[in-house]
Amino acid sequence: MRIGIPREEQPGETLVAATPKTTAKLIALGYDVIVEAGAGVAAKFPDEAFVQAGASIGTSAQVWSADVVAKVNEPSPAEVARLAEGGTVVARMTPDDHPELIEALQAKRATGLNLLAIPRISRAQSMDVLSTMSNIAGYRGVIEAAEAYGGMFAGQVTAAGKTQPATVFIIGAGVAGLAAIGAAVSLGAQVRAFDVRPEVGEQIESMGATFVQAAAAQQQVSADGYAQKLTEDQEAATARMYAQESAKADIVITTALVRGWAPTTITAEMVAGMKPGSVIVDLAAVGGGNCEATVPGEKVVTDNGVTIIGYTDLTSRMPAHTAQLYGTNIVNLLTLLTPGKDGQLVLDMDDVVQRAISVTHDGQVLWPPPPVQVSAAPKAAEVSAAEKPHLPTAAELAEQAKRKQQRLYAWFGVAAVLVGLAITFSPASFLGYFTVFILAVFVGFYVITNVSASLHTPLMAQTNAISGIILVGALLQLGSTNVLVVVLAFIAATVASINIFGGFAVAGRMISMFRKDA
Repeated sequence: MRIGIPREEQPGETLVAATPKTTAKLIALGYDVIVEAGAGVAAKFPDEAFVQAGASIGTSAQVWSADVVAKVNEPSPAEVARLAEGGTVVARMTPDDHPELIEALQAKRATGLNLLAIPRISRAQSMDVLSTMSNIAGYRGVIEAAEAYGGMFAGQVTAAGKTQPATVFIIGAGVAGLAAIGAAVSLGAQVRAFDVRPEVGEQIESMGATFVQAAAAQQQVSADGYAQKLTEDQEAATARMYAQESAKADIVITTALVRGWAPTTITAEMVAGMKPGSVIVDLAAVGGGNCEATVPGEKVVTDNGVTIIGYTDLTSRMPAHTAQLYGTNIVNLLTLLTPGKDGQLVLDMDDVVQRAISVTHDGQVLWPPPPVQVSAAPKAAEVSAAEKPHLPTAAELAEQAKRKQQRLYAWFGVAAVLVGLAITFSPASFLGYFTVFILAVFVGFYVITNVSASLHTPLMAQTNAISGIILVGALLQLGSTNVLVVVLAFIAATVASINIFGGFAVAGRMISMFRKDA
């Protein structure tokens, strides 16, 4: 079968659905690939590069007559009319908003595969176009903010004085929000972030940002990984917090989208309370905007000097990398659809991924698809009323806490007595060793607990070095004539060896994640 890669007709579009690298992978699956002349020029991929990858260059008519057409943007009814009878088109689509697209596909008995409907399940992550685009938009949003801000993100200490780092407040910690956090932190900014889903707080902090706590504004742990619409009380609580954070921030980046709809998070009143020179980047502008003053597709400056960026083409502003990642998503999808790797596309409606993205097939309308069970949190097992555990009252909880405290004090007392006896009846040299041991425990505890989560891998290398010292000491004691010393030395050598080899194995696996393919 032949795959056609057309030139995008949307004005100003720089993206293309394939790159020379992804074209070679499609050919390896057994497909012939034809690329419309000039389709990749705006993304810095000349026709010659596609030819060297094994593709052929053709006209628009030749591309649209291919068995499968892969696009970036939603095809228009006019484009679908040029599709071969019974052909397949793979693209980002919004069938709910464009019923005429469904009619056009049905009239052609075409198979329409909507890349925006990829379910968020583990095995479909490599095909998730929405995550790919969100990741790039989050990164590019920070770049746009840095350009508009006009100051340095990182603080500087010079002979002429000191400058404070920029304060960045990010609303939403989905794919776009986390990408924005990573980019802003890497530039040296002080980053604060909030999300109504409390379970993402750990992800925010692991990237070096501060998770803004607002318990009244947060929802229960999400069952499907998506945020839900806020209640009136939650909206009021978030509004108060957004007003406080935006007033302090130099840059605000909003990413809140609920099923494609952008709720208002930054009101005109909040914008008026921001510092002159501040910047708002509205990554949800495509859904109408999170900021009341956002103009989708444009950059505006308010009367009080706040710049509001509402660009809807952030991914197209980084065409080379976006096209590569988008093209890889398509390759991964076609790998699933080509089980024989023989260039024959096979659609299996029993597969939840393939069924979820199917809009039309062989003259039938398959949209909307049945819901896909996505689990971001474990499902609670159903139990009968008789099996339900007894929920303790407040008095019972207080009594339990009191008993736990008493047991803790008792153990401390026993430990103090044992330590006192050991000091009293031990040789004088023991006191010096014991003092060093206690100091090492305290120093180690405070050092490790104050290390940022993002530095845990370098910390692992240091603990490996310490374990190496322990291992050497244990090996030297294995020749002792004292049985107790030999036993303790053997235990120490065993534990230290496990820590060393396990630490190197984990570090090696983590480092391999950042290696580029040869």
